[in-house]
Amino acid sequence: MPKDADSLHASQSVNGTTPAAAGVGSPQDDPDRWTVGRLLTWTADYLKRRGSESPRLDAEVLLADVLSWERVQLYTHYEDEVGATPRATFRDLVRRRAEGTPVAYLVGRKEFYSLMLKVSPAVLIPRPDSEFVVVEFLAMTKNLESPRAVDIGTGSGCLALACTLHQKSARFIAVDLSPEALAIAEGNAKKHGLSDRIVFRQGNLFEPVADDGPFDVILSNPPYIPSTTIPTLEPGVRLYEPHMALDGGDDGLRVVEPLVAGAVTLLKPGGHLILEIGSDQEKPVRDLISSHPAFELAPTIRDHANHPRVIRATRRA
Repeated sequence: MPKDADSLHASQSVNGTTPAAAGVGSPQDDPDRWTVGRLLTWTADYLKRRGSESPRLDAEVLLADVLSWERVQLYTHYEDEVGATPRATFRDLVRRRAEGTPVAYLVGRKEFYSLMLKVSPAVLIPRPDSEFVVVEFLAMTKNLESPRAVDIGTGSGCLALACTLHQKSARFIAVDLSPEALAIAEGNAKKHGLSDRIVFRQGNLFEPVADDGPFDVILSNPPYIPSTTIPTLEPGVRLYEPHMALDGGDDGLRVVEPLVAGAVTLLKPGGHLILEIGSDQEKPVRDLISSHPAFELAPTIRDHANHPRVIRATRRA
């Protein structure tokens, strides 16, 4: 079997085994003919051997991007031959993926809560676990007229955009310290027709909204990974995603503490604080919130793996 991504541009024999005989295609295949199917099979095996947790999906997303197709089209054109030029582009993406670059950064986009969002290394890649924040926001605001909300550390804008799209009367202020991140978020809002209901502001935590309260909801996916844990993260996260959005200080609560304290004064009575947390942070975050008598804690929300994921607290009247 070919030993590296450079072999995608031509059939090669490795240890006397051709790609066809190695399972990339049937033995009667032309060994110089790289079809969609053969490329996917070879690439999935190659990425699997290099540690990808979703090698087939990675291969499909990358090839579909190169060909400007939807993923389903790969299977309706399974026997089509891929030409030399797109194959060279694909080979480069596969090499970079094998080196650890996240697929979302390679293709420049990621789906979140049915929204396709632009992403870059300036922002965290949106993850399914964060969708639980959106679900909780929608549950808390379903009976509110024109709820006003703040998203602290908006990144790609995924939380503010998904909440605004599905709560038709909601209005958000989305805050981030990074101007590069805000540019991505603003572009995503424009793409999805939400610019009229989301205001983007640069600054640290609540500074840009200090005079705009009170709010019905404050939500955030803050940096919550302890600094000492950063070096142990998988390479795709550690080497490529912005540490500003990951590093939560010595105990992971460096940003969470001022978020909770600031929310006390900026939430309306009956308003909600909704925070994504690390799976091992349930007790320290709940203890932190409980230290503020103004808050009443709700039960912790768990993700699909049954890990603690979202904590909500309501501002007492």
